[in-house]
Amino acid sequence: MAKIVLISCVSKKLNYKSKAQDLYVSSLFQKNFQYAKSLNPDNIFILSAEYGLLGLNKEIEPYDKTLNKMSSNEIKKWANSVLNQLRKVANLDKDEFVFLAGNNYRKFLLPHIKNYKIPMLGLGIGKQLKWLTEKIKHE
Repeated sequence: MAKIVLISCVSKKLNYKSKAQDLYVSSLFQKNFQYAKSLNPDNIFILSAEYGLLGLNKEIEPYDKTLNKMSSNEIKKWANSVLNQLRKVANLDKDEFVFLAGNNYRKFLLPHIKNYKIPMLGLGIGKQLKWLTEKIKHE
């Protein structure tokens, strides 16, 4: 059983082509990424509104797209695409998934994944930052 961490994209990005792990520059993304690495997962992926499932070293162009401005049907279509990508790199029935992503990024993926954790479920951005800061400090 592999452990896979999924981090959602953020709006604050570099303005030039970069590796996915370097493109997102908000403190929330940075802290999520640090925390994700501290879990010693088998893999970390970014859930991108534009590109779907992103490997950390994938070179991508900056974009201005968010699931928060999409209709429910558009998010379902995005989620189906991500599930197809995930099935190529993970076992949705056996692997453990840790979601560091908001509800829009999770809601249509969760019904297809057997084992998952959402460590910051219900926390607003400010409380997420505080929670992450505490966790990172103790690692």
